Amino acid sequence: MGYVFLTLVVLALLVVFMTVKVVPQQTAYVVERLGKFLAVLQPGITFIIPFFDRVAYKHNLKETALDIPEQICITRDNVQVRVDGVIFIQIVDPQKASYGIADYRFAVIQLSQTTMRSEMGKIELDKTFEERTTLNQAVVRAIDEAAIGWGVKVLRYEIKNITPPQSVLNAMEKQMQAEREKRAVILQSEGEKQSAINIAEGQKQKVVLESEGVRLRQINEASGEAEAIKSIADATAESIRKVAAAINDEGGMDAVQLRVAEQLVDQFGNLARTNNTLILPANFGDLSSIISTAMTVVKHQDKKS
Repeated sequence: MGYVFLTLVVLALLVVFMTVKVVPQQTAYVVERLGKFLAVLQPGITFIIPFFDRVAYKHNLKETALDIPEQICITRDNVQVRVDGVIFIQIVDPQKASYGIADYRFAVIQLSQTTMRSEMGKIELDKTFEERTTLNQAVVRAIDEAAIGWGVKVLRYEIKNITPPQSVLNAMEKQMQAEREKRAVILQSEGEKQSAINIAEGQKQKVVLESEGVRLRQINEASGEAEAIKSIADATAESIRKVAAAINDEGGMDAVQLRVAEQLVDQFGNLARTNNTLILPANFGDLSSIISTAMTVVKHQDKKS
């Protein structure tokens, strides 16, 4: 009796374990009944019929990263490069992931490699490093189109390494060194050019400033000379006005006659000292007549003025 009871207990526990299924979060169980798809169990506790129903597939619905093995790709300019990467996928339809393909992981990896080889053949080596984003997007699009019946969504693809042959790396290093030397020469020439421009600009400004200084000095000198001439003219005019006023005063004409006589005598005296021959007017003896003639000229000039 004891063995029978123990057997029944074990069978009861086995039936309970086969009936009750606890599905973890972010996990999906695909259940078959007598070999045919029945349902996809959602997270939580569920019940199935023992011996008729069974959990055929268990899928993790979390985002999964798959490593893409390194492979050799040939670029458009016939250079072999080694490329590896990582792809991030997620199951969105557990039923299709179970029955749409035998092994979706293997299929995604193979399709990633073939797509990468195809895309690398479209570009040249120099552009492979700067076209990483384009290559990544091309792989994602290609797998998404093919994985519609797989129940898998490709989230993103990232190239990890692009490794050209050592000979190509050496050539690229020499090219980069030549480019750096070229930029250094260009920068040096640009500096010399700018220096020459600055020197010429400085000389130009110097000449302009010197010419401006000369012009201002000439203007100032001309202004000073004009002011001096104006002052002399004003002083001369003032003196003439005073002389004219003095002549019009009482006794002024007598003073003028006396001054004329003195000037006449002085001038003839100077001629006598500087020349051996002296020419005298016919009426020089009549000094009063000469003075009268001179005064007549002075009065005539006064009337004109």
